[in-house]
Amino acid sequence: MNALLKSSFGKIAGVAIAILLLTYLSYASLIFGVIDTSWQTAIDAYTNFNGTNEHIVIKEVRVPRVLNALTVGFCLGLAGTLLQSLTRNPVADVELFGLNAGASLFVVFAVTFIGISSLTQFTWISFLGASVAGLIVYMLGSLGRDGLTPVKLVLAGAAITALAASIRHGMMVLNEKAADEVLFWLAGSVGGRKLEYLATVFPYMIIAWLAAFALARPIQTLLMGDDVAKGLGQRTLLVKLATGIVIVLLSGCAVAVAGPIGFVGLVTPHLARYFVGIDTRWVMLYSGLLGSVLLLIADIGARFIAMPAEVPIGVMTALIGIPFFIYVARKGLDK
Repeated sequence: MNALLKSSFGKIAGVAIAILLLTYLSYASLIFGVIDTSWQTAIDAYTNFNGTNEHIVIKEVRVPRVLNALTVGFCLGLAGTLLQSLTRNPVADVELFGLNAGASLFVVFAVTFIGISSLTQFTWISFLGASVAGLIVYMLGSLGRDGLTPVKLVLAGAAITALAASIRHGMMVLNEKAADEVLFWLAGSVGGRKLEYLATVFPYMIIAWLAAFALARPIQTLLMGDDVAKGLGQRTLLVKLATGIVIVLLSGCAVAVAGPIGFVGLVTPHLARYFVGIDTRWVMLYSGLLGSVLLLIADIGARFIAMPAEVPIGVMTALIGIPFFIYVARKGLDK
């Protein structure tokens, strides 16, 4: 069965199944919630809009959150795959490596002390914050006699995440108005974001997606080891630098639209490798699709746990991701 999944036919069939699942989940996300609607209502909202609550909910709330979940989930899935490949660390994730924390810290700083509220500016600030955090984590993880190791990277990421969270909370205490503006965003959510938000960031997402898949072959070579890659004529430093830039683009776009959402990029690459093996191109595609699936499921579940209130989607992904993190970490330690 596993061999069938990893055959060319099985991989293509898996993509088709993932797309069908995404279609159904998108439909469910449009229809179900505090206000239940129907597929016909969703169509009428665009073809025969009459200003009713149902039509407003479809156009202003449900459609944007479906598109946000699809695109942000794809970004996080790709970012997780690239980060795990670059660091050769099975528990690498933008949340655990401090990228989300750095982006969030810079955004809160901008809101608190500069008064920035433009999403376009949020996007660039997120990129800058993720870049600075990633660079610091990489430098800290490289210190010592053994050089860069997975354990040191995780510890450095945890330290930077804790430090960023402390500074962020301190700034929010100093400015209660800014705290009100960013508190729900900090918990992570694909709801409450207008389509204009996504439209601003989407061109950067497209660039990052194309660049990620363009790097698939070089990364596959790099996974064989730096010496082998250099022997095959690869400029390993250039590949690593380009991969790092793409990771920052992906995580920065995701944070700008939905806030810091963790653990999606931790879970999906492992699931993707189970289905398609170690071919980086297929792992990236599956991880992106599974990231969208996971985020849509988390978003739908977030509506029903405390209805009519809504649980932030970042909480839902953490409930899924933390047990998975413990499982992967224990499995690695047992080897």
